[in-house]
Amino acid sequence: MDFYCREKELRKMNHRYEEGNFECIVIYGRRRVGKTALINEFCKDKKTIFFSALKTTASENLSALSKAVYQYEHPKAEDYPEFASFDAVLNEIGSLGKAERLVFVIDEYPYLAESYSAVSSRLQHLIDHEWQEGKLYLILCGSSMSFMQNQVLGYESPLYGRRTAQFKIEPLTYKETAVFNTGLSAVENAYIYGITGGIPHYINKLSVKKDLDTALINNLFDRSSYLFEEPENLLKQELREPAVYNAIIRVIAEGASKLNEIATKVGLESGPCSKYLSILIELGIIKKEKPVAEISTKKTIYMIEDNFFRFFYRFVPQNMSLISSGRFEKSYEKTVKSKLHDYMGLVFEKMCKEYLLNYADDLPFELSDIGQWWGTDAKTKKEVQIDIVAVPIQEPNKRITDYIIGSCKFKNEKIGINELKLMKEYAEVFGKGRKYYYMIFSLGGFTDELINASNNNEVKLISLSDMYK
Repeated sequence: MDFYCREKELRKMNHRYEEGNFECIVIYGRRRVGKTALINEFCKDKKTIFFSALKTTASENLSALSKAVYQYEHPKAEDYPEFASFDAVLNEIGSLGKAERLVFVIDEYPYLAESYSAVSSRLQHLIDHEWQEGKLYLILCGSSMSFMQNQVLGYESPLYGRRTAQFKIEPLTYKETAVFNTGLSAVENAYIYGITGGIPHYINKLSVKKDLDTALINNLFDRSSYLFEEPENLLKQELREPAVYNAIIRVIAEGASKLNEIATKVGLESGPCSKYLSILIELGIIKKEKPVAEISTKKTIYMIEDNFFRFFYRFVPQNMSLISSGRFEKSYEKTVKSKLHDYMGLVFEKMCKEYLLNYADDLPFELSDIGQWWGTDAKTKKEVQIDIVAVPIQEPNKRITDYIIGSCKFKNEKIGINELKLMKEYAEVFGKGRKYYYMIFSLGGFTDELINASNNNEVKLISLSDMYK
């Protein structure tokens, strides 16, 4: 399988490898995000002991690690004797790493630590007293975000301070996602990003060969397909009460956004519901958001951060009877395709933010924060929402006076001058700046009147094709 993106991480890992010193590299990120693919690409031309820990007993993990070491030392052997203890096998790896440059990977490290609780302390001792003087290149990789952040990177961990680098592997951006399907249009690639959330594994499993509609029907809205089972399987792998988390995600997908509202619909008290939400935030499935540039947390809302979960819970549960009875394909046009434009609204906002953060090269200032803003217009008493407010880096002892105000329209029609007028009104309600830079992002293009305003530097216009250049 081809390897895409992650060039920056790969370059940094290779630079450290070439320096020849002991390394302890921590790699973490949500499941399916491409951590193991990155490690495999890094290791493919290097001497490597690759051990993927199992969710099993310490004895079985010792056996699997022993086999990985013995296969490295005796690649043609048919039998793999077991080391007497973890100390013995780790000492052997240390000896190998003294003689030559050797990469030692422990994939799914949380599984090993769960079965053998002393492993972090043993690694700490070996790093401090033996391995630091050698040429071992240790990689600890894990999908359990809370474990990796607290038990490997955290202050209380025996391994605290031993890492030489860490990489949090994030989902791909909308533009990186398009690398997988270079023959498709910008609109099609935007849809794929909105469905898969930039998770390489899901992009591959969606497998868009001819057209997106066929790929969706065959690879997501089919009970025998891999992606159909994925959200439930992921929740079962990560969580003890998947049914409760499933209910929380579902009510948020249906529009509930405030803590009390979510708790009531799920049938929980606010306290326990808040703890469940915190765990979903750790997993990267849910995000907590408040109006950008606001200090108060009273306006906090919860949204689905993971596009794949958002798409799945928006369209699969409500169509379950059609899917189960095999009648879904006939209703696809009405139940899904006709609603995709509306679904893409929030996705497009996320794409526009990624564009400003990663790809725009002519911004009026460096960004420190970006997000939505909402509040009440004191004159009309109506709720106002701004798709994007971008905040500059604050200079010492200076008030922030400049802001970017952005509008994101994933619609087929051209956007006209009225949108700019509305943005200026909303900027007045926002009221925190002295100077505003207006940007309008549009799928369907812009009217001549709005283009003239752009030529007069009143507003910057960005089309979907511009975002993919």
